[in-house]
Amino acid sequence: MSRLTFLYQMDLPHRAVAVYTYLYDRANKNGECWPSVKTIAGDIKLSPATVRRAIRDLKKAGLIKTEQRYREKGGKSSLLFKIRM
Repeated sequence: MSRLTFLYQMDLPHRAVAVYTYLYDRANKNGECWPSVKTIAGDIKLSPATVRRAIRDLKKAGLIKTEQRYREKGGKSSLLFKIRM
């Protein structure tokens, strides 16, 4: 049985399944990764707006948490994604 079986049994849009699978594949042993929305969109051939909608879907379902990261001078960096593994 797959470790992602629970994901396929949930009532999620295909965009959310694709983004979760992408994040799961790139997460470290603590379930964290930090790709940009633009990187995710380019890698899985979705628009950045669709990726942002998928992230909202996943947060609402309780499958991920996000944390905004900042550069030393205060500018925004990519999000830190914490996924349920």
